[in-house]
Amino acid sequence: MDADKKLESAAIAILTRAVSLDKANRYTESLVCYQEGITLLMDNWKGLPAGRKKDAMKEKIEEYMTRAEQIKKVISEKKESGTYHEEIVIENDSKGHSYESVMGRFLGSDVESVRIEDPYIRLHHQFCNLIQFCELVVKKCKNLKMIYVLTGKDSDKCQEQDVWFKTLKKDLNDNYSIKMEYEFSSTLHDRQIVLSNGWQIKIGRGLDYFKAPDVKHGLGAFDTDFRHCKETKVDIFHQKDTKKS
Repeated sequence: MDADKKLESAAIAILTRAVSLDKANRYTESLVCYQEGITLLMDNWKGLPAGRKKDAMKEKIEEYMTRAEQIKKVISEKKESGTYHEEIVIENDSKGHSYESVMGRFLGSDVESVRIEDPYIRLHHQFCNLIQFCELVVKKCKNLKMIYVLTGKDSDKCQEQDVWFKTLKKDLNDNYSIKMEYEFSSTLHDRQIVLSNGWQIKIGRGLDYFKAPDVKHGLGAFDTDFRHCKETKVDIFHQKDTKKS
């Protein structure tokens, strides 16, 4: 398969997923796929000779661009009215659900603070999950100033847990000029991540929805897109007053 055919096939695959996500009302994911697919298809279109195929492809590109603009409008209107809701079901043993895949599109320069509420950041692997999420947030949110964590206390290893948090807090402050505050609650149950740009992400299992890697020294040890997941549901909302919290 030549380069043009590969480019066209890649564009079609991404746009097919965009349409599927669109039909499922997963608009933010769909928009990302439309934008990526349109870019690839346009690159392919530029290399085609004049003729019917080029004209037909231009027509399809315009259709996808129109739909992408419509989705932007839908998202904007729902955000403005406070009615935006998107649901993602992560199936048991499925892969491809890293924090970046699930939440990366909501993280950008408009995020100045992040609030993480998760009662189970107690065990070592759960704290490693928190570190991975913080790495993603710091990398993508260039104007980040504050990370706030509310979690439960591990009654058996409370001193060790406190050391982990103090170490992360110091690292964020000393090396990235980002403040971190954390509190322990004995009554916390709900799990949610609240971003200062208005996005609110509720994950049924919190950050701890990955299964252990299949092998210790194999794929998935670091990149969680390769990890099998536990079944859970992700609900995404947008609340205008979140910006003030």
